[in-house]
Amino acid sequence: MNHEIYMQRCLDLAANGLREAIPNPSVGAVLVYNDTIIGEGHTSPYGGPHGEVNCVNSVKPENQHLIPLSTLYVSLEPCSHYGKTPPCCDLIIREQIKTIVIGTTDPHEKVAGNGIRKLKEAGREVIVGVLEKECREFNRRFFTYHEKKRPYIILKWAETADGFLSPLPETRSKEDKKPVWITNTYSRQLVHKWRSEEMAILAGTTTVLDDNPKLDVRDWTGNNPTRIILDRKNRISDNYFVKKQKINTIILTEKENLPNLGNFLFEKINFDSNLPQTIANVLYNHNLQSVIIEGGRQTLQTFIDANLWDEARVFKGKTLFHEGIKAPALQATAKEKYFVLNDELLIFRNHD
Repeated sequence: MNHEIYMQRCLDLAANGLREAIPNPSVGAVLVYNDTIIGEGHTSPYGGPHGEVNCVNSVKPENQHLIPLSTLYVSLEPCSHYGKTPPCCDLIIREQIKTIVIGTTDPHEKVAGNGIRKLKEAGREVIVGVLEKECREFNRRFFTYHEKKRPYIILKWAETADGFLSPLPETRSKEDKKPVWITNTYSRQLVHKWRSEEMAILAGTTTVLDDNPKLDVRDWTGNNPTRIILDRKNRISDNYFVKKQKINTIILTEKENLPNLGNFLFEKINFDSNLPQTIANVLYNHNLQSVIIEGGRQTLQTFIDANLWDEARVFKGKTLFHEGIKAPALQATAKEKYFVLNDELLIFRNHD
């Protein structure tokens, strides 16, 4: 039996549940009897059944007698503990499935090999590591969070054809604060899709004061990420969008005793040379597994200089500013290149 084919099917299925499963990983599962798929499923929205449960439940009544004779493929180690749902290992054992092929082990401290051990102790044949790299890559946010104890960090910016991030401050309107667009509307919509896929979005003080961004997913569907705003001196007034919308927002400041209001949480931090790691620690402590950083040059460059990033997504538009704020300096080679109409999109990966 070609294990890779069925494991790839698990990943294809898991892609259908990636956004809704957050903060859980999205897992695909396939039951195969005599080279024929008799059941398949993926993780339900958070709090619902896992992929293995949906897979077994999808088997037609006339094929249920084949379940014990089938091989179960699953992209991530089945859980062995009670959370919002019962352990998947118990289901597998109860259904008398003899062979389980697993893409990769689960880094969560409550699983971390316990599921595999439980299945083996029940006399099951367990094969681990089929398309392991691909399975880890698929749930890279989950793995980064549990293995590195920090969120998966994505840097994002758009720069002009001549390498500028924004115009000079003195050329911009003091009254009508809004972004100066470098990319086309389709690129901007893609950014909103990206936002819907991450748990948090971060912007610095200057970006908020100059652009008055909403940092939401208004041009896409899905949940708004938690907004992380750097406001060291508490300079952002209540007139800005980040203070007006009913979106969970954490404002990082050095000021003390600022009152939390509704969805707004103030958290005092130290704005020293360890700022990127401090921010990562805050997000980790708030159970935010990923963040897309849309700050200005200083914020982005600080993370780059600290080598604390996993992906960078950089748009290059056709616009020319001739002068302005330079784009961040990233000494890396793009792994992927796409075009969104005339906008060029470069994808960089760190420690790939």
